[in-house]
Amino acid sequence: MTPDPATEQTWTVYGQRQLDRGYSPPVPDRIDWGFWPGVGPGAEILGDIRGKRVLDVGCGPGHHAVHLARAHGALVDGVDLSPTQYRRAVNDHAGEPGVRFHCGDVAEHLRHARPYEAAYGLRTFGCVDPCHLLPALREGLVPGAPLVFSALHTDAEGRGPSDEVVPRRGVVRLRDEEPIPVWLWALSPQLWEALLADHGFTVESAQLLGAPDGDNLAVLQLVRARRRR
Repeated sequence: MTPDPATEQTWTVYGQRQLDRGYSPPVPDRIDWGFWPGVGPGAEILGDIRGKRVLDVGCGPGHHAVHLARAHGALVDGVDLSPTQYRRAVNDHAGEPGVRFHCGDVAEHLRHARPYEAAYGLRTFGCVDPCHLLPALREGLVPGAPLVFSALHTDAEGRGPSDEVVPRRGVVRLRDEEPIPVWLWALSPQLWEALLADHGFTVESAQLLGAPDGDNLAVLQLVRARRRR
């Protein structure tokens, strides 16, 4: 997702722990952009992607890419920096029609790939330096292509977003495991909109996704933008 060695290490450790546990998430019936099933829109926010080349930014174990290929007829390239996350994806979904997986920095991948007709990231944009990713997406998407992503707004401790493009320390939690340190970009909606505008995108919608019962303080942003023509 980003070439930063610390971020690569975080998701390599995470992926290895999931491999050690033998955990493979099932291919979902719908796309959930937040942490809570049924909260917010599904894949329809991407628009009509049947037959279109779609980029999954930080695809992890690949189950969302497979859903979009099976249920929506998309041709999905999933890219993840972590070799253990990539291994999870190919272990479970190698040979899946309409899906390809790549291990490496997504910005570097975009420099050599044919431009995509849509791109998305499920909870991954908060783990990427936007100044590294957004210029690559501007060049790697065709004019008019949708870009949809969810990113952290408020963390589980109730810390809200920043008005500066700076990362902060967080943790990735797995049940019965030591937390894994991670750098996070939790940015305000206004800052995301300004950054996207600076890099050739127009924000079409933005909404906040929270726990339906209100017991979890975490909130995610869901942003739909479009590459300007």
